[in-house]
Amino acid sequence: MLERLFAPTVEASAHCDLPCGVYDPAQARIEAESIKAVIGKLADNDDPDFRTRAILIKEERSELVKHHLWVLWTDYFKPPHFEKYPQLHTLVNEATKLAGAGGTKGTMDAKAADDLLAKIDEIAEIFWETKKA
Repeated sequence: MLERLFAPTVEASAHCDLPCGVYDPAQARIEAESIKAVIGKLADNDDPDFRTRAILIKEERSELVKHHLWVLWTDYFKPPHFEKYPQLHTLVNEATKLAGAGGTKGTMDAKAADDLLAKIDEIAEIFWETKKA
């Protein structure tokens, strides 16, 4: 009796954990744009307090980029996506490394930010292709 009472009355299925509207590579891109802007502001300011705050913000944003990319990689993208886009694993890996200690988190090089943005754009292109299917 209790089993029937608590049994679901409607079944739903989806390819991701939540409605697709919550997944969007734009979140990673916004953080990466912030990193690029911070790097630019750092180059123009010698104030040690400003530089310290800016570096902390840049490092936080780099972690957020990695987080947003990992959410896409682990929660949104599924085996059929990886089959259709075999480069996807490598793209996510390269992008997260570009946001890590060897990339924007550990450098003031604007090229690292540009490279990160380019990788995010490649991932976004695949993401939007999967949304058409």
